[in-house]
Amino acid sequence: MFYHFFNWLRIVPFLGGWLADKLLGDPEGWPHPIVWFGRAISAGEKQFNRGENRADKGALMSLCLVVGVYGICKQLIDWAAGINPILSGVLTAVGVFYFLSGTTLIREVKAVFEAVDRSTEEGRKQVARIVGRDTAHLSPQEIRAAALETLAENLSDGVIAPMFWFALLGLPGMAAYKMVNTLDSMIGYKNERYLEFGRVAAKMDDLANLVPARLTAYLMLLVSGNWSKREFVQRFGPAHASPNSGYPEAALAAILDCRFGGTHDYFGKPVEKPYIGTNERLFTTEDMRIAVRVNSQTELVMGFIVVLSTLIL
Repeated sequence: MFYHFFNWLRIVPFLGGWLADKLLGDPEGWPHPIVWFGRAISAGEKQFNRGENRADKGALMSLCLVVGVYGICKQLIDWAAGINPILSGVLTAVGVFYFLSGTTLIREVKAVFEAVDRSTEEGRKQVARIVGRDTAHLSPQEIRAAALETLAENLSDGVIAPMFWFALLGLPGMAAYKMVNTLDSMIGYKNERYLEFGRVAAKMDDLANLVPARLTAYLMLLVSGNWSKREFVQRFGPAHASPNSGYPEAALAAILDCRFGGTHDYFGKPVEKPYIGTNERLFTTEDMRIAVRVNSQTELVMGFIVVLSTLIL
């Protein structure tokens, strides 16, 4: 009986934090732990990304930050549980709320489609908020494609993977994953500045997303009634430059019967990405609506998986 009570102590805070994200997203102006993660990474990068042995220094910094975040979060939750289980639950709920980003992502993608319908320049400015590529010369078609690609990729990074790591390791695991993901987004680039220093951070992100990215893709096919298109995902998923990002993008391409990829500019230099899919066609607002619906349904199914796994394990 105590065992099941302990499980419910994990489930209720998870559900509370998840519901808060669905209702609130990331309110602007609120303090956010990801911002603190970013500041810590930036400070470490400025201090250590110079001189010799940059790869070793980057690896040590990345490992220390990930292990440190896991340890601090676990100690905080254990300390709160020692005072009152309710306090521990509240802290867990707050953490889940901050570490999920499904609602904010959907809002941003909707805003991109609304902006580009008004003008190409507005669309470029709006999509620049959610993509890493250069947006100054994107066409309306490229703007919509970028938003849809990001929606699929970040369904994995921003929702399914955090839930996956919560199911395995609780809130400390979720926090550690978000640190890994933030490290990759800041120093995981293959350019002159970060190639050596961010190498281990990029590898850590690849490993952390290995299962979640594929789980995301197949859940997308399942909820959309496209389970028969698994071979499409198996064909195009590995074609992406990233070992993981191609899978959710391939799933969305299969669902929409479209094509993603092509040449994009990053930091002023063209980067050729393999095409995912074969049907080159114009994207419409209806594509966005379908993609948003698939995202929401995939998140819902994953939430139930987390709840069930917490009860069973």
